[in-house]
Amino acid sequence: MSDKQTTGRLGRISATGRRAAQSQDWATVSACAGEILKRDGNSAEGYFLSGLVEKASQRPVKAAEAFAKALELDARRYDVAIELADQHSTGRRNAQAAALLAKYEGKLGNSPRYLDMAATVYTQIGMAERAWPLYQKANELQPGVAVFQANLAACGVYLGKIEDAKAAYKALLARVPSHQRNHYYLARLEQARDGTHVEQMKAVLESTKLPPDKNIFIYYAIGKELEDLGQWEEAFRYYQMAGDAVTSVANYDVAADIELIDKIIAVCDADWLAAGPGRTPTEVAGKTPIFIVGLPRTGTTLTDRILASHTQVESIGETFFMQTALCNVSGVEGADRMNPIVIEAAAHKDIGLIANGYLNAVNYRFGDKPRFIEKLPENFLYLGFIAKAWPDAGMVYLRRHPMDTCFAMYKQSFFKFAYTLDNVGRYYVAHDRLLKHWRKLLGDRLIEIDYESLVADQEGQTRALLAKLGLDFEPACLEFEKNATASATASSVQVREKIHARSVNRWRHFEKQLQPLRQMLESAGIVIK
Repeated sequence: MSDKQTTGRLGRISATGRRAAQSQDWATVSACAGEILKRDGNSAEGYFLSGLVEKASQRPVKAAEAFAKALELDARRYDVAIELADQHSTGRRNAQAAALLAKYEGKLGNSPRYLDMAATVYTQIGMAERAWPLYQKANELQPGVAVFQANLAACGVYLGKIEDAKAAYKALLARVPSHQRNHYYLARLEQARDGTHVEQMKAVLESTKLPPDKNIFIYYAIGKELEDLGQWEEAFRYYQMAGDAVTSVANYDVAADIELIDKIIAVCDADWLAAGPGRTPTEVAGKTPIFIVGLPRTGTTLTDRILASHTQVESIGETFFMQTALCNVSGVEGADRMNPIVIEAAAHKDIGLIANGYLNAVNYRFGDKPRFIEKLPENFLYLGFIAKAWPDAGMVYLRRHPMDTCFAMYKQSFFKFAYTLDNVGRYYVAHDRLLKHWRKLLGDRLIEIDYESLVADQEGQTRALLAKLGLDFEPACLEFEKNATASATASSVQVREKIHARSVNRWRHFEKQLQPLRQMLESAGIVIK
């Protein structure tokens, strides 16, 4: 067979494989990839199709290897580059993903699919501002594609483009009125002024008649809007329906998370903090971290926005790289999530390796400011490691009224330990025990902020916080709502407003329903005023 005939044959096999990929016929895609590589072992297309098969089979390591080989064979392939960036993001190799995106995003102008994928990867690695123009271009090239519109809307929320996001969700719901997640996302964007949207969502429940575990997001959305309207009892009923629905399908035991907290208290003691193995020098110089921590919904995002409005501070948002660094350094085989074994092992490792593992992972986000914020609430678990790794780190711990804290988590869809009042109460008690441990261990290094005090005296509390962090006061910190950087948290809408006290003592509207939670907390010695 001539070279021309071979090329034509391979082209036809490739076309068959791509059509099969569109219809998710992965057996055919795999067969086509194998046939191509059998005929040409250096075919970028063969490795590309193999990568798609591995990706669909949820084998990210093999998918990344296949895409990397394809890109090595043909560096012009932007589709391969974006697929590889996606796999890097999945494996939390964010710096590598960011480098690929920066190199190839300018070559995506005629591909709505890969513009959208590149934008999604940018969003996943915390760079929503780079995602927005790519999402816009994808929608311009191929208007009316629901997933492109929804991705654009979600990115708009992160960037504070709330009106754009509302318009997009309303347009999507006009086309598919029963799309529950779009109802949920729309409900989060504004205060309900009347019951119109509530009735629309109830009509969806009535018309679809799905089992409870398929209605989780719309239950939360209805509860939220009923709460906006002051219909407290019915709002709580929908929140409870949502939490119960999640619990019915979740494989979760709060005892495991409490065991982790107890292990941290046992391992991270004063002798451990003062001693330990030698320290590898820090590889990323000139950067001092500020870790903002606390239970979710306690004002961590608000505090992040206040501090990130300072000229000497930048925020890298929420990453899981502190946990990842601990898991990697621990040496525990298959440690892809935190557990007591990882804590025990990591505590005996060179703390400098943990610091470098974290800093090298987040380095791609750094600008030219000397201080940076990591704002992941659950890093409150790792304050001992943080204190040991960075003697000069700022550690800001947000507190809020226990009942407001627990209820705010209970009525959100994000927190695995908060879907039942019993679980959230037990977790709060364990968290309170850990906070007391950190106070004793860290002393004045732990900067505690009361959410209620912050919203009541913004300037006074801001000045005090800046002073404790060794930063001069800047008036911009009082106008955090003007900060245009992205926020991809549960509070992404609220931080676009001026500071307010509407959420203080919100739990009082649900005092009767929350009585079992109150009794649990009070029986553990937690004072409820």
